[in-house]
Amino acid sequence: MTDNPALTFGLSMALGMLAQALARRMRIPGIIILLAAGLLFGPDGLNWIQPDSLGSAMHIIVGFAVAVILFEGGMNLRISRIKREQLAIQGLITISAFITLVGGTLSTLFFLDWDFRTSILFGTLIIVTGPTVISPLLKRIRIHHGVSTILEAEGILLDAIGAIVAVVALEVAISPSGLSLLKGFYHIITRLGIGTLFGVTGGALLTLLFRIRRLVPEGLENVFILSWVFALFQLSNALSPESGIAAVTIAGMTIGNSKTYIHRELLEFKEQLTVLMIGMLFILLAADVRLSHIYNLGINGVFTVLFLMIIIRPLAVFAGTARSKLEKKHKILLAWIAPRGIVAAAVASLFAFELNLHGYDGSQLRALVFLLITMTVLSAGITGGWVAAILNLKRKSESGWVILGAHEVARLLARLLKQDENEVICIDEDPQACRLAENEGIKVFYGNALEERTLQRAELDSRKGIIALSGNEEVNFIFSQRAKHLGKELNILIGIKYGEEGITSTMIGDAGGRIPFGRPVDIDLWSSWIRGGQTSCSSCELTEDTDLGFKDESMRGVLLPMVVSHKGTTMPVHEQMTIKKGDFVTFLCNDQKKETAHGWLQENRFTI
Repeated sequence: MTDNPALTFGLSMALGMLAQALARRMRIPGIIILLAAGLLFGPDGLNWIQPDSLGSAMHIIVGFAVAVILFEGGMNLRISRIKREQLAIQGLITISAFITLVGGTLSTLFFLDWDFRTSILFGTLIIVTGPTVISPLLKRIRIHHGVSTILEAEGILLDAIGAIVAVVALEVAISPSGLSLLKGFYHIITRLGIGTLFGVTGGALLTLLFRIRRLVPEGLENVFILSWVFALFQLSNALSPESGIAAVTIAGMTIGNSKTYIHRELLEFKEQLTVLMIGMLFILLAADVRLSHIYNLGINGVFTVLFLMIIIRPLAVFAGTARSKLEKKHKILLAWIAPRGIVAAAVASLFAFELNLHGYDGSQLRALVFLLITMTVLSAGITGGWVAAILNLKRKSESGWVILGAHEVARLLARLLKQDENEVICIDEDPQACRLAENEGIKVFYGNALEERTLQRAELDSRKGIIALSGNEEVNFIFSQRAKHLGKELNILIGIKYGEEGITSTMIGDAGGRIPFGRPVDIDLWSSWIRGGQTSCSSCELTEDTDLGFKDESMRGVLLPMVVSHKGTTMPVHEQMTIKKGDFVTFLCNDQKKETAHGWLQENRFTI
C-alpha cells in the first residue's frame, strides 16, 4: 500500500497542513514540525510516505510548487520599500552571496574533506536563504521593519538567482564535455535575462488582461492566474532551463506592484496555496532524506554548519552592507537570522538525483543541506526574537496606529503621527490611494479591513489604537469592533459624519470608542479640499488653560484638529481629550476661511 504514488502525494498534503496547524498552535516555526513529520512518516519511520514511488513526477511536482511559492513571494515585495533599502539588498544578493559560496566550499573541504566538485556544489546551494521560513518568523517576532524588508527581499531574490547559479554549477560539474567556467557564467546571465524578460512580459500582460474588467469571468480570476503561472514557469524553462524560477518571481513582483482589481483576492488565494505547497514539499523532501546519511556526517557536519552560521554569515553581511547606511545593530541582526528553506531543500534533492544518475554520490550533499536547514531554522526561530530585543530592534507593544483609509485626510494624519516615531499602517481597498500612501513613506495594506487575514497582518495586538476613517461610518464601526476583539487594550477612534442617522455618538461611547477630530466630520469633503490645494496645516500652542472643546459648530468646514503634542507625545485628537497649557495642536485649515479660523484660534488662546 505504501508504494502507491497517489497515496504518497495525498498523505504529504494532509500531513503538511496538520503539521503547520500544530506549529501555529505551539507558536514555533512550522518547518521544524514539517521536517520531523517527514522523517517520522518517511521510509526511516512509519514508511507511509515513499517519495521514490513518485519517480520522475517528483521533480515536476517540486517545480510547480516552487513556482507558486516564489510567485506569491514576489507579489509581496514592494518596489518602494526595496528602493529605500536598495544598497543593502544589492550587496546581499551579490557580494554576500559570493562570500557565502566561497565559505560553503572551503568549509566542506576543510571539515569534511570532500572533493572540490561536491564542495563547490554545496557552496552554490547555500547561497539561497528561505523566504518561506523568514516571512512567518518575522510576523511572530516583530522585528524592525527595515531589517524585515531586507531579509524578505534577500530571501525571495536570492531564491531565483541562487537556484539558477546552483543548477548551472551542477551542469558544469557533471558535463562530460567539460563545460567551461566562462560558459557557465554566460548560462547564468542568459537564464536570468530570459527569466526576467518572461517575468516582466508575462506579469505585464496579465495585469493588462485584468484591467479589462469583463475579459476574465468573475470567480475564475485566481485559477486563471494559477494556470498562467504554471504556463509561464514551463515556457521559460523550455526556452532556457531553470529560468522559470526567475520568471515567476519577477512576474509576481510585476503584478504585486501594479493596480489590478483582483489583487486582494489573489493575495489571499496565493497565501493559502503557498501554505499547502510548503507543507507538501517539506514532507516529501524530508522523507527523501535518510537519517543514516545525516548521522554519517558526524560532528564535523555540525562544525561545518556552525562555521557557516557564526563566521561566514556575519562576514558576508558586513561586507555586503558596507556601502549601506545600516547601523551596526541592524547588520548584527541580519547576520543572525539566515534560515534556509524550501528552495535549498528542493535543489539539494535535484542535485542528489542528478549526481546519482552520473555515477556520483549525492546523498551526503543533500544530508548536509538538510542539517543546515534544521540548525539555521532552530537558531532563528528560538533566538531571533531574543537577539532582536537585546539589540533594541524588536517592535514593542503599543508601537503605533492602524488607520482605516488611505485618503488625503488619513495620509495627513499618518504623517503627523509618524513625526513622533509612531508606526502607522493605513488599510484601504483603493489601489490609487494605497500607491500614494506608499510614495509618501506610509506603510499600507491593500485589502478589505473587515477580513480576518488583513486584521492579523496589521498586528493589532501590538498597537496603541485604531482610527476608523473610511467614508462609510457603518464600516468604521464594524471595523472597530473586530479590531477590539483582537486587541483588548486598543484606543478606538470611530469617524462619523454630520447629520447621519446611522452610527451615533452614544453608540460609539457604549462600544468603548471615541470620535476623532473631536466631532463628526465630512472626511470626503476635507479630502477634496486637500486635493484641490485649498488647505494648510499649522501647529498652534495653547497659551492658557481653558475648557477647550472641539465640538464648537463654528469650526465646521473651517478648522480640523488633527493631533495634539503633550510633553513629546503625539496623539490623535478626540472629543474626550483635555488640552492643557503648553500643548501643541496641529490644525488643518480651510484656506477659504482663514480669517474665521484665525479669529477662533485667538479667541481660544492659541498662538497663530
